[in-house]
Amino acid sequence: MSPFRIAVFASGKGSNFQALVDAQLSGALGGDICLLICDKPQAPVVELAAAANVDTFVFEPKEYASKEEYERNIAAELQQRGVELIVLAGYMRLLSPSFVEFYSGRIINIHPSLLPAFPGKDAIGQALAYGVKMTGVTVHFVDGGMDTGPVIAQKAVEIKKGDTAEVLAERIHHVEQKLYSEVVSWFAQRRISLNGRNVTIAE
Repeated sequence: MSPFRIAVFASGKGSNFQALVDAQLSGALGGDICLLICDKPQAPVVELAAAANVDTFVFEPKEYASKEEYERNIAAELQQRGVELIVLAGYMRLLSPSFVEFYSGRIINIHPSLLPAFPGKDAIGQALAYGVKMTGVTVHFVDGGMDTGPVIAQKAVEIKKGDTAEVLAERIHHVEQKLYSEVVSWFAQRRISLNGRNVTIAE
């Protein structure tokens, strides 16, 4: 059987991308990261992909007439490589409804809160401002809304007295990197099924 093929979409430093690559190198991921999609040619994640010998499709959105135009090119790259799972890892562009619909059940994202609490931007700041004692990390399917897709896995992170946004973010990112790799490995093992909003993970 050919390896489970994964594309990562990222726009920034690439810490979650690197965690996935490290999991692949250790044998824990169970799949092959065959492509990085990046909308920022100068992003550090592009260098990380080169160092890991991962193919890249890097583009400047302003060079295209529309989102649909560059997404057609992205889709062609995905299809050429037989990509089975799209992993959003700090990708700062909204995907079009038609793209999300075409890849329904095959796009996942990670968010630094226990959804449905604190969706959208600055989830860590929202949690601190609200005064909750517990926040965390959610891996979810991507649908047409903002952080509204079915939840695949969650991990709680305690908010400690005196936490700043930076200190809390560091603890959350550590949990993110471990959980995301674990969830991707479940996909590679064909353990995840989706029925409506209910996600089942086979033993």
